[in-house]
Amino acid sequence: MDDNLVIALFRHGITQENKRKAYLGWSDSPLSKEESLSIRPIKQSYDLYFSSDLERCIHTTKLLFPNENAICLSEFREMNFGKWEKKTYEQLKDRREYQRWLTDPFSQSPPDGELFSNFQCRVQSGWNKILNRMFDSNCSSAAVVTHGGVIRLLLSELSPVQKAFWEWTVSHGIGFELIFEKEALRRGERCTLLQEVPITAKEHG
Repeated sequence: MDDNLVIALFRHGITQENKRKAYLGWSDSPLSKEESLSIRPIKQSYDLYFSSDLERCIHTTKLLFPNENAICLSEFREMNFGKWEKKTYEQLKDRREYQRWLTDPFSQSPPDGELFSNFQCRVQSGWNKILNRMFDSNCSSAAVVTHGGVIRLLLSELSPVQKAFWEWTVSHGIGFELIFEKEALRRGERCTLLQEVPITAKEHG
């Protein structure tokens, strides 16, 4: 297994704005009280820990890995929804620019928000930082706490099962471990194995 590297991707817990089904990108929102109580520390340990620099991810990281210090990376923020931040579908559905974006989200952007191509480049930059840190430190595993859009993007580009961005379901309360052959990862190839990791422990109450 020395030739394998594991990178685990965890989505932050459910926030107050998530419960409203509002767009939440660079704006922040605290985890719901119920979510804070349901997330338990993960027994699996990793060599390195990373987090988006937004508070909902930092809080989730502390709940999942209470004894670890995570490296915060702004590159792993969610897409910036601009003027649509904290607004719901019901609030936006009658706006022409919103309907255009829904029809073609890969070439349209929210007002004052982020183009998908810019989001993609930003996340790739963060991914490269993680890989460089792992290779420089000769580490074999890392955990990343980030956002749904970031995880969808990485899975669409790196999973052994090729599915489009919107085909991936990335629920709160779940993580994904991507297992790579080291040299294949250096070459930018897809992982060889993908497995889910639960991050809530409902059985404990």
